[in-house]
Amino acid sequence: MSRTLPVIHEVRELGEGRQQLDLEFSNGERRLYHRLLSGGHGAVVVVPLLDDDTVLLVREYAAGMHRYELGLVKGRIDEGETPLQAADRELKEEAGYGARRLDVLRAMTLAPTYMAHQSWLVVARDLYPERLPGDEPEELEVVPWKIAELDQLLLREDFSEGRSLAALLIARQWLAGKL
Repeated sequence: MSRTLPVIHEVRELGEGRQQLDLEFSNGERRLYHRLLSGGHGAVVVVPLLDDDTVLLVREYAAGMHRYELGLVKGRIDEGETPLQAADRELKEEAGYGARRLDVLRAMTLAPTYMAHQSWLVVARDLYPERLPGDEPEELEVVPWKIAELDQLLLREDFSEGRSLAALLIARQWLAGKL
């Protein structure tokens, strides 16, 4: 079902990347919505393939959960970068590899009902060793994981970040030619 987008009557800046929208829906109902703006140009989530059967994960400190979390390479897109350039840079900074082949699969959102943020899912292949200095306070542990064993990863307590979960499942289907 296709719907007409609500009319935005007013946008109020609330500070700290927050906005209030005065919206009128097609049925005449009017509501105030709040949204968080992205602090930059989006982000990338990278699925680095060491070979056809192995993805590289990284283990890093996750301040929100105060634990070490296993996940994919990810990071922000800097001013003037494309998602492909950001993916290659983040891969070099976090995992110590560059990629000769990069494919953007899609954009993913975090909480689109109130947050204006997109993360681009990028598959990186034909990897070669290259490290760039990153902003992490410690070197990240790189963990090779067999794609055939993803089911063992999906319910691990230390692998909980939604973008990493979604990205691996999408990439697995794409690599199998099902997307």
